[in-house]
Amino acid sequence: MKQKFSLHWLSSTQPRKQRKYKANAPYHLRHKFLNAQLSKSLREKHGKRNLPLRKGDEVLVMRGSFKKKKAKVTSIDLKHSRIALEGIQRAKKDGIKVNVYFHPSALQIQSLNLDDKKRLAIFNRKKPKFKEKENALKETKSSN
Repeated sequence: MKQKFSLHWLSSTQPRKQRKYKANAPYHLRHKFLNAQLSKSLREKHGKRNLPLRKGDEVLVMRGSFKKKKAKVTSIDLKHSRIALEGIQRAKKDGIKVNVYFHPSALQIQSLNLDDKKRLAIFNRKKPKFKEKENALKETKSSN
């Protein structure tokens, strides 16, 4: 039987294969698809551009009718790759309030939930080489 999902798949320019990879990915890898950009201040502080979203993170909505609203992440739906935010709801015709779901690419992380030690360890890893080069250039310019 042919395997549905392979960790060794690198990439393809064919959209159908990209869709198949995401659709058949196991849940422990789907969390990596839920990356959101960090704000400029967090980017400079931690030396990272984006991180997977977690419950408790405070985010800013960048796209859609709720643009410029800040809210906390209340739930993450790994199956459908969507995020629900606290206080952002829509009323149905019968008056029931339902959550509005967002794609992580439409969100920007403003503050991180750092309760987990594993998440803290992400920032303590070695920084990429290009960042080291940038820092070296800044030091030489400031000494001149």
